[in-house]
Amino acid sequence: MRAGRISKAFALALAAVLALGACTGTPPEPKDSTAAATAAAGGNVRVVEAAPFTSFNTGSTTGQSATNARIDYATHSGFNYVDSDLKLVKNEKFGKYQKVSDNPLTIKYTINDGVQWSDGAPVTAADLLLQWAAASGFYNDATLDANFKVVKGSAYFNYAGDTTGLSQTSMPEIGDNGTSLTLTYTKPFSDWETALGSTVSIPAHIVAVRAGLKDANALAALLQGIPKGDPAAPARPNAELRKVADFWNTGFDTKSMPDPSLALSNGPYLVKGITAGKELVLTRNVDYSWGTVPTLDTVTVHYDAKADGQIAALKAKTADVASPPATEETLATLAELKSGGVQTQVGNTLGFDQALLNFKGVFAKPDIRTAFLKTVPRQDIVDAAAVQLNPNASVLNSFVFRAVQTPYKESASSNGSSGFAKADIPQATELLAGAKPTIRILYNKDDPVRAKEFALITASAELAGFSVTDAGKSAGQWLSALKAGAFDVALYGWTSNPTGSEQVPQIFRTGAVSNLNNFSNTVVDQLTEQLAQEPDDAKQNALKMQIDKLVFGAGYGLPLFQRSGLAANGPHVNGVKYSPVAVGVWWNVWDWKYVK
Repeated sequence: MRAGRISKAFALALAAVLALGACTGTPPEPKDSTAAATAAAGGNVRVVEAAPFTSFNTGSTTGQSATNARIDYATHSGFNYVDSDLKLVKNEKFGKYQKVSDNPLTIKYTINDGVQWSDGAPVTAADLLLQWAAASGFYNDATLDANFKVVKGSAYFNYAGDTTGLSQTSMPEIGDNGTSLTLTYTKPFSDWETALGSTVSIPAHIVAVRAGLKDANALAALLQGIPKGDPAAPARPNAELRKVADFWNTGFDTKSMPDPSLALSNGPYLVKGITAGKELVLTRNVDYSWGTVPTLDTVTVHYDAKADGQIAALKAKTADVASPPATEETLATLAELKSGGVQTQVGNTLGFDQALLNFKGVFAKPDIRTAFLKTVPRQDIVDAAAVQLNPNASVLNSFVFRAVQTPYKESASSNGSSGFAKADIPQATELLAGAKPTIRILYNKDDPVRAKEFALITASAELAGFSVTDAGKSAGQWLSALKAGAFDVALYGWTSNPTGSEQVPQIFRTGAVSNLNNFSNTVVDQLTEQLAQEPDDAKQNALKMQIDKLVFGAGYGLPLFQRSGLAANGPHVNGVKYSPVAVGVWWNVWDWKYVK
């Protein structure tokens, strides 16, 4: 099973920009206030999520959402998952994957006998091939305009993830009587271990029939018979592939319980029923044996977008598990429920806040960039915006490493971040040499943390001679302004991938989809190209450290701090454990136990 899709495309990367996360290690275990209670097999645990379930295909652009991903995680299995310590854990009860060759990079995936969909059909290489087809962009020969609309050629699968890795593979080979799939890369790829995805979520035999094909084998034959798309010479649209892709794109979207064939599971739980916008019920998959077997009979999911509503449900014992946003008010209210058996775990998320500079406009001059960065009061920001949630919060001193990662301290000590440890107004004033630059600071006005950051940075920058324009926008508008480049300084956060290195090129490479501030450095471009192809972890870290130093030296911006997240559970459930990964507390749903 998995802890969420590892790589993100532009749409997903921008969603990550909005996240409140920043990740670190495992938080301390909470004291068990239910020690006198008895954990029992069976039972029902109730979870409250912020948004309703809408799709069984979280890989599609219409199906991508946090709730959908969590239900997908509980109902599907695969080759690996990410634990709460951000370690990739193999699930060899499902199957195995092995590197057959380094040159060319060749990976073989083999599914074990007995792994099956909940309708009894086996999980086969055809399911993996369909997953590859959607995630590779192999067949696309479309030319897109600036708004990502097709102006020539065809785009088939509307995949929400990043196709960079799998786009470098040739047509896969199916073997071992349909139980194995072998991928061959045209060049080395550092994140090959998670490139195909950690879970197998879409049944090829169902897509085949819905697209008018006989079965999964017929679908596999179709996919293997179509050549790679070439935008320079687009082919006539393939009608059969279009039917397959169209059903994959939206055929699994639903707000109520669909035809059971569209809700198939190969994981620990099955979707038993859905009441649109109100409730989703999971029941234990009694046939599941290719992973950790859960003990709960059912998991019932309700929805409430408001933190106070989620907390009220915990208090009333109509919910057993919740993950409301981590705020001072939320923590204070949850603390009041401790006597009622509510446990709260706080930890760092996988995202961090930063102040990023636009290299076009006033900050095109290096001295002006340095002058502004010298005014940023990072420690004051941490004290005002982070310590209340996490007493151990500190200034983040790396763009590419989080504090729990081994290379963090080494990189932070050598990347030049120490030159911005404290605001230095005299030096900033000297660098400005009498200039009074006007700068626009963009941020989400509806986020109180970002509002604090803006106020502190503005007051400090104006002391040095900058004239600050409040370019803050509402929650529904600021992202468009960011994409349009309507800023000189942008206050926002990235959510890091829990494993791998692929996100670094996506952010720092010239012209990359997530390079939102016109940053360009030829040496960084060369290093990111090497990073994308380097399989060795130690060498990856060495390349990242070089990139980290160059980014600081160029005046890219400044990282501020990692944000906090929380998980809360009531007295009728054991085994809930905070995790910074995208699926949150669901990462070990199979370990949850009902407490009488």
